Amino acid sequence: MRAITIAAYGGPDVLQKRSDAPIPVAGPDDVLVRVVCAGINFMDIHTRQGKYAQSRTYPVRLPCTLGMEGAGEVVAIGNDVRHLVLADRVAWCIAWGSYADYAAIPARFAARIADDVTYEAAAAAMFQGCTAHYLIEDVARLQADDTCLVHAASGSIGQILIQMAKQRGATVFATASTADKRKVAQDCGADHTMAYDDGRFADTIREATHGIGVDVVFDSLGLATLRDSMRAARTSGLIVNYGNVSGSVRDLDPIELGEAGSLFLTRPRLADHMRDAVTVQRRADAIFDAMRKGTLRIDVAARYTLDDVDVAHARIEGREQVGKAVVCIG
Repeated sequence: MRAITIAAYGGPDVLQKRSDAPIPVAGPDDVLVRVVCAGINFMDIHTRQGKYAQSRTYPVRLPCTLGMEGAGEVVAIGNDVRHLVLADRVAWCIAWGSYADYAAIPARFAARIADDVTYEAAAAAMFQGCTAHYLIEDVARLQADDTCLVHAASGSIGQILIQMAKQRGATVFATASTADKRKVAQDCGADHTMAYDDGRFADTIREATHGIGVDVVFDSLGLATLRDSMRAARTSGLIVNYGNVSGSVRDLDPIELGEAGSLFLTRPRLADHMRDAVTVQRRADAIFDAMRKGTLRIDVAARYTLDDVDVAHARIEGREQVGKAVVCIG
């Protein structure tokens, strides 16, 4: 079968385009899926770069087939799987191997999708949708009249966070680096948009909230924004650092959280909020139901073939690709 694999960490040049990869075998707790579409995510870039080389949460190791999100048809089932059957249409994330014609996926990560959900839509929505869902529902527990700040607001997760926050009645502040990207955030429903402005977004938010600050900050950038995110939060506010796209903060003293107003700082990971098949299905149903009702929009910004995955990686890594990209396989 065709597959995109890596045997070493590095840049897009380490991607290997294979046509002779063996079809994986489903273990007792797995399903074998004929992949139709795969999502392309920063986690794929980070996997290729080696950022998960020592991770216990995401234990993907070399050599491996890339692609941690996808959608397709179940063609084989492990002996211990009870909640899925042959020919089920499924979508999944945080299970690697979707840049290929077939992928063996732990069944607990696979959610059934209805016939009116296209494979492309499912592959575009599963990872970012479930991430935004657990951040809003489980971590921040946003309520009506809460205030929040969403960084990287034009990105795929940022756009969904804005839409979900507005559905809950929250006031949303959003940052993005360019006017075009801020327009994307506005179109998603953000109440206030602003540039990062070397951290002065915190001063803008303080002024707009009469010196109070926001209840919750969703920070996927890390090093470039985290300390100013703390300045933008209210006393006893919550900082949700769910990504480190700009680099990791390695010198944070917990006393800084106290000095900034007795803040709460958390670094959650999706895997800990996708612990079983029931939870995975619940999150997927919430995402696809919202898309069906028109209360959530997730657009596919670019489509690639397996032969073009290296181009996709280069564009995403270079910040040239805005919005969700998918690989069309089947």
